Amino acid sequence: MRIVIDAMGGDKAPQCNVDGAVMAVKELGYEVTLVGDEKAVTGLLSAQDYPKDKIKVVNASQAIGMEEPAALSVRRKRDSSIVKAVDLLKSDGHDAFVSAGNTGAVVCAGTLSLRLLEGVDRPGIAVIIPTLDKPCMVIDVGANIDPKPLHLLQYGIMGDAYSKHILGKKEPTIGLLNIGEESTKGTDFVKECHTMLSDSRLNFIGNIEPKQVYQGAADVVVCDGFVGNVFLKVTEGVADAASQLVKRELKNSNFITKLGAALTLPAFRKIKRKLDATEYGGAPLLGIDGRVIICHGSSNAKAIKNAIKVAGEYVDHHVNMHIIEELQSF
Repeated sequence: MRIVIDAMGGDKAPQCNVDGAVMAVKELGYEVTLVGDEKAVTGLLSAQDYPKDKIKVVNASQAIGMEEPAALSVRRKRDSSIVKAVDLLKSDGHDAFVSAGNTGAVVCAGTLSLRLLEGVDRPGIAVIIPTLDKPCMVIDVGANIDPKPLHLLQYGIMGDAYSKHILGKKEPTIGLLNIGEESTKGTDFVKECHTMLSDSRLNFIGNIEPKQVYQGAADVVVCDGFVGNVFLKVTEGVADAASQLVKRELKNSNFITKLGAALTLPAFRKIKRKLDATEYGGAPLLGIDGRVIICHGSSNAKAIKNAIKVAGEYVDHHVNMHIIEELQSF
């Protein structure tokens, strides 16, 4: 397995990307190519203990910042770590690409260079989130903010294929994110999406309200990229705020309360692990004729390592082939 990594992507780059790559090499045995500032990356690697034949460094003289416009940056910065890594994925026999960098730039570079799978009109970013019942996939969370109803149908089909072959769901349930369960709720766009999904052979269970997502009401939830991105960031914000509130209250509480908290610490740790985004690694960009995994900009080394693991599973389970087969059958 050969994975190419955008070494300069993310808030903590290149340190966390180098550390994550070393962790992946040791635990998973993959070969990794780090693309970025060769001097900086090599310097960080020199302090690490790892199988030297497993990690390669390719220099990239440019980097695309998080705040830079995606399409313009991809066109102008041809020697950036994102563009160069995608080119390696396309031409040098690498199996997958992992980046915590500018999401728009990764989507743009992947779409332009790798192209789309047959039958796909727009790619979609799919994230796995924990629920009270089972992990749930939400697609799209930012790749396509102005889609057509057909695109959401394709998201449902791609999510169905991913859930079957990666998450082990035999008949994944598909829900449409909306403000109410009734089929008459929502904008004309959402109503048309509901009609197309209802008429398909997917196991469509209708509209899903945001609160129902966390209850595990559906295996796959489809939405446009704007709504999905807002949903994801609200989820992250609420989880972080809840954690901070608990810590604040415990800090100001009496001895008995603190003692009770200490006794329940193992339970709190289990909950934290279930809600920890680093455990889920990265989000696959479904619909691209290649394997691209997008990580959160604040990803740490553990998240990068797990994103590399997600990339390997994507390759091993031939997800793109199954997506093409599903689309052709529809």
